[in-house]
Amino acid sequence: MADDVWQVAVFTLTMAVVATLVMLPPGIVFAWLFARHRFRGCTALETLVMLPLVIPPVATGLILLRLFGRRGFFGRVAESVGLEVIFTWKAVILAMAVMGLPLLVRAARGAFEQVDRRYEQIAASLGAGPLRIFFTVTLPMAGRGVLAGVLLAFSRAVGEFGATMMLAGNMPGSTRTIASGIYIYTEVGNDAAATSLMLASIMIAFGSLWFSNRLARP
Repeated sequence: MADDVWQVAVFTLTMAVVATLVMLPPGIVFAWLFARHRFRGCTALETLVMLPLVIPPVATGLILLRLFGRRGFFGRVAESVGLEVIFTWKAVILAMAVMGLPLLVRAARGAFEQVDRRYEQIAASLGAGPLRIFFTVTLPMAGRGVLAGVLLAFSRAVGEFGATMMLAGNMPGSTRTIASGIYIYTEVGNDAAATSLMLASIMIAFGSLWFSNRLARP
């Protein structure tokens, strides 16, 4: 039993780390766009990105299942190149990334909004281009807030349940995560395993939130 619990915990943490890395580039791009620009469709795009925060996770999972299933557009594209997504570890990463992305975007957007744009203007006056300004001025100044968002998104990924169950299932050694493990172990009466995973999830969440709150302070 201890080996099973350990395997589930390690698998979940690994998938959450990968999912966080996957969501980081689009999360930063979306956050910067929403903080600095207003364009046609901006509100609709922001609403779409934030939607997983407010709709049931199983609904998000169903949407992803329709998109990445064999009859879905992305599912057919993946199948054409020999890539299987649904009910694999890739589906776990996908579900975690989609559910964690809104938290990363919200925190990073707030961080970008607090950056004093005068420093960017000074860098521009010295001949720095937009990309150089972003990576040497804007992003470092917003770094603490962005990292706080990364930790929040990681914590959300670790605790993800509904979308993951819909998209990846709950297969031992393949797609079972801490959250789905707690559910199935409770269902079969394995209280010791369920409690161990519950405590692991609490410790991970507490640590992530503690560091995130510390970083978010001025």
